[in-house]
Amino acid sequence: MRRRDFVFGSSGAALAMLDSARAQPVGRVWRVGTVGPEPRDRGQYLFDAFSQKLAEYGYQQGRNVDLTAHFTEARIEKFAELLGPLVANLDLLVVWTTIGLIAAKKVVPPALPAIFLGVGDPVRIGAVQSLSHPGGNMTGVTYESATETWAKRIELLKEIVPHLDRVGVLKAGNDPNSVYAMASLEPWLPALGVTLVPVDFTSTDELDAAFSEMMRNNVKGVLVISGALTFVNGKRISELALEHGLPSVHGFRETVALGGLVSLGPELVAIARQGARLADKIMKGEKPANIPVEEPTVYEVWLNLRTARVLNITIPASVTARADRVIE
Repeated sequence: MRRRDFVFGSSGAALAMLDSARAQPVGRVWRVGTVGPEPRDRGQYLFDAFSQKLAEYGYQQGRNVDLTAHFTEARIEKFAELLGPLVANLDLLVVWTTIGLIAAKKVVPPALPAIFLGVGDPVRIGAVQSLSHPGGNMTGVTYESATETWAKRIELLKEIVPHLDRVGVLKAGNDPNSVYAMASLEPWLPALGVTLVPVDFTSTDELDAAFSEMMRNNVKGVLVISGALTFVNGKRISELALEHGLPSVHGFRETVALGGLVSLGPELVAIARQGARLADKIMKGEKPANIPVEEPTVYEVWLNLRTARVLNITIPASVTARADRVIE
């Protein structure tokens, strides 16, 4: 693993970079719309990273690209409501998350090229024929396709909490990532030596009840399944884990920055930049059908020692040494 810092900033600063970058020849102005889960302030930095990378390829706002960012509630039907009228005015759609892709499949016309980012399993969803040969109007970057990554997260948590035997699995009930994650974990359970207690939630208001249910089931730690709803609720999930004295492991490092204990997962900023490279290919004439779906290039372990101290947990030196980022 290698260290990589976040890219933060306002969309104005990001788009200003487009004006000063090496320009493509003036011609067609591509109307490119990105769509992600709200609140906007949780996803703005990913739009900025995408637009900044486009600038490196020579795209200038108002000159050869009209780039807009849109955000909506982390529910399939809300994504579909937003995408329905939006896609009629786009030349290229960029959509984040698995539920965003499912919504896009419902409303995006076959002639409109689309890029998906941070999606669990686009083949199982039916968005592409295969990762190497998408075969339709969509291509993109997965969130992770290695099934053993979910087991590695539990292994990481067990290394921190050696006697961990019951693990709550917090997952969004409306997100297919949850089904994929549970299926990925099943073959590893005998070796992991843990009992999983899955608990679903479908909105922020249900999180308190979800943690109460886990505590009634005597869990000693919690695995949070990555998805749109768990991403935007990272802060509240971290707070509740601390309130209940539960060490937590995540896929999103952003949640660890907000108070979660430890994470293992891909860097979303890097995924955004990969998406910009795919956009450049499409705007230069390549068909999504012929552009292989990419996997994340950067995986990292983040560790929050402040949270460990609150939980009265001593982090093994082996875990600290592996961490790409340690929050003191």
